[in-house]
Amino acid sequence: QVQLVESGGGLVQAGGSLRLSCAASGRTFSNYVMAWFRQAPGKEREFVAATTWSGGSTYYSDSVKGRFTISGDNAKNTVYLQMNSLKPEDTAVYYCAARIATTSSYVYWGQGTQVTVSS
Repeated sequence: QVQLVESGGGLVQAGGSLRLSCAASGRTFSNYVMAWFRQAPGKEREFVAATTWSGGSTYYSDSVKGRFTISGDNAKNTVYLQMNSLKPEDTAVYYCAARIATTSSYVYWGQGTQVTVSS
């Protein structure tokens, strides 16, 4: 059974940092793209960042580029999202997701972790 389990969310002041983790299990993810999405109250879920397990390619939304960094640890089957210079508008539930690299649909999702940035 495939599982993506997020952790690391919490409450932080504007300008602070958090690191989210996504532990993947249940299959081999070497040919998957791992991503982070977020959903703020009353808004649609939006893409934040993605990476391949090889680490050769990373992608970011314009809203987080330069502040967030996505990375993966193959040995631990864990993907991270380092979030710096946090803003109140980054407040959302953050979800980890996975898709086969040759497809466009994310098929595995975690349960989400809440990030709240106070002003």
